[in-house]
Amino acid sequence: MAKEKYNTDQLIAAILEGIENVKGEDISLLDLREIENTVCDYFIICSGSSNTQVNAIVSSIQKVVSKTLKEKPWHVEGTDNAEWVLVDYVNIVVHVFQKQIRDYYDIESLWGDAKTTTIETNY
Repeated sequence: MAKEKYNTDQLIAAILEGIENVKGEDISLLDLREIENTVCDYFIICSGSSNTQVNAIVSSIQKVVSKTLKEKPWHVEGTDNAEWVLVDYVNIVVHVFQKQIRDYYDIESLWGDAKTTTIETNY
């Protein structure tokens, strides 16, 4: 794998910009670096109000990251029904949920040991 041309903070900022561009809600950043045996360094979790908005958020994230950092996700899954879409950028995994699905799975409490930052939005 080629050496990263950007740092993690730049990738987080680009992902957050993509979420905010289409008014993703309840954005949380979970720092998993202090937890043993995790699959990545960060989770970014947000909600959309419909499958259309969830897919719009995912599309916006990919466009902003591609445009600013020339990077594509390693893997994307869940776009068919768009209730829970996972966008994997290897060290950062983005979870885009419909609200009721996010409440049901409550992955924030599954990763309760993670340092959680709530991202404030102005909309």
